[in-house]
Amino acid sequence: MDAVVRTHTFTSRDLVGGHAVLDLVNTVTARNAEPVDWLDGHPRLLEWAALTGRFAPADLDHVRRLAEADPDAAAESLDRTRELREALHDLVTALIRQDAPGPAEAMSRVEEHWKRAAAAARLTVGEDGARFGVGVETSGLEYLNHELVLRAADLFRDPPLERTRVCPGQRCGWVFIDTSRGGRRRWCDMATCGNASKGRTHYQRKRHPASDE
Repeated sequence: MDAVVRTHTFTSRDLVGGHAVLDLVNTVTARNAEPVDWLDGHPRLLEWAALTGRFAPADLDHVRRLAEADPDAAAESLDRTRELREALHDLVTALIRQDAPGPAEAMSRVEEHWKRAAAAARLTVGEDGARFGVGVETSGLEYLNHELVLRAADLFRDPPLERTRVCPGQRCGWVFIDTSRGGRRRWCDMATCGNASKGRTHYQRKRHPASDE
């Protein structure tokens, strides 16, 4: 995907995916028009991760210190984040469309990221039982990439496909899980894409009123 990289300050309104993996996919906007990549640097990735509230602040601080100590390595890690993000986008949208057997290149890239994450995972035992997981101590600058691809594996294990949609709004294309009671949510956010669509429809009706004849 060719996208223009543009500075953007993330806000809670940018988190509409219903899952951290989908929110990562949505760090590119206007996918259905002229794509814009909001991850303009590794600090922006950490800003996004902190805003999601899905990662421990201490872990993000640790990653930040590692990035500040080695900016070149941080830039390379961000490149891998973008690669993972685009592969996840292609895989998620293929699942929504029920395309089989799936996009081979995207599947291969996600698998490669998963294997690297699995190699860094460690078995830990806590009050909630034993689990395999990754940490900054073993993953270093790749912590977010490893954590996100492992969460993607969990999501893909039993994806809520009947509730996962692509927003049809102009200059959008965001992916989201519809958690509404009726399951009829069409837009990523009614306050943005939904209202914009209503405004265009109203304008067209005023401009081309229906004939009384």
